[in-house]
Formats: sequence, C-alpha cells, structure tokens
Amino acid sequence: MEIDLPNLEAIERYKFLTSVVVPRPIAWVTSSSPEGVVNAAPFSFFNVFGSKPPLVVLGIGNRPDTGEPKDTVLNIKASGQFVIHTVSEGQAEQMVKTSTALPREDSELAAYGLETVPSQKVAPPRIAGAPVALECELHSIQEIGQNRLIVAQVVHASIDDAFYDPKTGYVDAAAMQLVGRMHGPNGYCRTDSLFEIERP
Repeated sequence: MEIDLPNLEAIERYKFLTSVVVPRPIAWVTSSSPEGVVNAAPFSFFNVFGSKPPLVVLGIGNRPDTGEPKDTVLNIKASGQFVIHTVSEGQAEQMVKTSTALPREDSELAAYGLETVPSQKVAPPRIAGAPVALECELHSIQEIGQNRLIVAQVVHASIDDAFYDPKTGYVDAAAMQLVGRMHGPNGYCRTDSLFEIERP
C-alpha cells in the first residue's frame, strides 16, 4: 500500500502517523505564564535530540478548537523555561486529565490536585512524584505550518533515588513503570517489559 500523505485530510495524516510512530515517550510539561499561572500539559511528539549539549525536542501544534497556539507554547515563548516530566503508570490518569483545554487563567495543577516542588534552575515548578524531571531552557523554535519544533537545553535533571545509582550512573528504567503513547485517542503502553539484543 502506497499512501500519498500530502493529499490526505489533516486528521487522516495525524491518525496514520501516530499509528505507525509508536511507542512515543510522553513529555508532561509544566510552564508558567507572565501572570504566574502554572500550566501542565502532556505531549507525545517528544524526544531527546543530543547530548553535546543535552537537547530535547517537542512538537506542539495549535489548539484544535481555536487554531491558536497552546498555552504551553505561549508560556515557553514568554519565559524561555519549562520542565519535562516522565509519566509513571501511577500518574497516568492525572496526566491525561491535564490534556483538557482549560481557560488560560486556570491552572491544571489546581484543577486536578497536582502537587509541585520548586525547580532548581528554572522558574516553573516540578510535579511532585514524577520519576524524572528535566528542567529546560529554550534554544529555538521553528514554525512549520501549524506545527512548532521546540528545541531546548536540559539545564538540570532530577530523578527519584529509587531509580538511580549515582556510583554507576545506572537508571532502572523498568522500575519507573513509565507509560508511552500508542495509536488512537486512548492508546497507551507500558514500558516495563524489556529485552536486549547484543550489537555486533
């Protein structure tokens, strides 16, 4: 089957691409508005982009209801700072709730009972209980159609003591019980079933 993606409707392109690019890690992002409202929202167009310097990338489109930029984008543009959290299975339902579009003056933290702790090097707070938090400073934003490629440098990282050995640098990824995105609006996966293949 050959598929001419440019000639499909946008929703059909989205459905196809999010069905074949799986699993996708979830970036649960906190950011702050100029008025001090803390926003929390999940994004699955996310990945690590490099280590020299340590870079991550987010792909964030417009709000589907208005076509305007999402609050996370506006906050990142205004402050240049945000925090990416990994999502454990225990926090998955709260994470999904924060995908709901709230008025800009409302905080998902208050709406869904999320607790925070102060970040070390950026202004937006971290979500308490998240296995990993990556504090980020904006490097650049590239606008492509209705999409934005956000490149940021990780300036500080926090990980639960249970999942990290400081002597060896070993991260127990399976123990974190992280979840990822699969196809469809309700598709998620677990990441605690792992296997290894030795490189030649």
